[in-house]
Amino acid sequence: MHIYIYIYIHEKLNWNNNIVRTTIYMMRVGVIVGVVFVVVVVLGCLKNGEAVGVGLSDNFYEESCPEVESIVRAGVQSASLTDPTTPAALLRLMFHDCQVQGCDASILVNPDGVITKSSEMGSTKNFGIRKRELISLVKSAVEAVCPRRVSCADILVMAAHEAVAFSGGPRIIRLPLGRRDSINPPNAGLADASLPHADIGLDSTLQLFAKKGMTIEESVAILGAHTLGVTHCINLQSRLYSTQKSNATNQNPAFELSLKTRCPQLAGPTASKISFMQNDLTSVIFDNEYFVNLMRGRGLLNIDSDMAVDSRTRQFVEKFAEDQGNRGVVRRSCGALD
Repeated sequence: MHIYIYIYIHEKLNWNNNIVRTTIYMMRVGVIVGVVFVVVVVLGCLKNGEAVGVGLSDNFYEESCPEVESIVRAGVQSASLTDPTTPAALLRLMFHDCQVQGCDASILVNPDGVITKSSEMGSTKNFGIRKRELISLVKSAVEAVCPRRVSCADILVMAAHEAVAFSGGPRIIRLPLGRRDSINPPNAGLADASLPHADIGLDSTLQLFAKKGMTIEESVAILGAHTLGVTHCINLQSRLYSTQKSNATNQNPAFELSLKTRCPQLAGPTASKISFMQNDLTSVIFDNEYFVNLMRGRGLLNIDSDMAVDSRTRQFVEKFAEDQGNRGVVRRSCGALD
């Protein structure tokens, strides 16, 4: 198997008026096109008093805390072995932190009734967010070795990076670090306004990411993170039972019937929050199955179905779903072809 990892770094992206670096990892299996595995890891730092980022560097903690990446890796791997859904939860946690006011760990702050009277977790858009406590545990381990040197924001980004790698996704050797944590109280209302809702359509999605300086291809790529995890039935109710259907035309009828069977309309809010559908059949493995499913008409959300048929995005969905390369073999002898 020939594996080529392309690191495409865009700087000067405007993520809620914060300096952001977005890295798209495309792991190609095959010589020419092959399978493209995509994840977008947002690497940001805040400014204007919310948090101070003096510049990201891949050796930021080389002298002040050289053990930090090993500590984070150990914590994520241990948690993932115990709970295979951990990587998906960490990746989503990072996105929901970065999307609101930059990668500043504000999503981790709990209300104390004095300084902090609310939490971003109060936003309905943060339903299902998990593993905040894991970041706190890893932070405690880091503090024991390097007190007050490593930000929670960096730990969260490192954890998401390790989660993707643990699930079979690409690993970048040097991860740019140096973010600072926000000093402003979290705002649930800002989270509500900043995070996309489950019924978001393609036009709104592309507009959302375009404001961050992302191209259409990059917007499709970031949605590839849906290859990990599940979708709760409560987020499918409108998609399945609304009288205003998506413009998508490739929805597989048998698949839609299976969704309605698993997520019935009269299930009630409690049952809908508990019940869920896997995003794809390999929901704990970072692969391209998400895009393959879209081409088969097996998208869960409106945005999933729309991307596979819209002329602006279909070419990129096809590109990421393709597997045209020769995967190769394991030869008996290194000096001769079988």
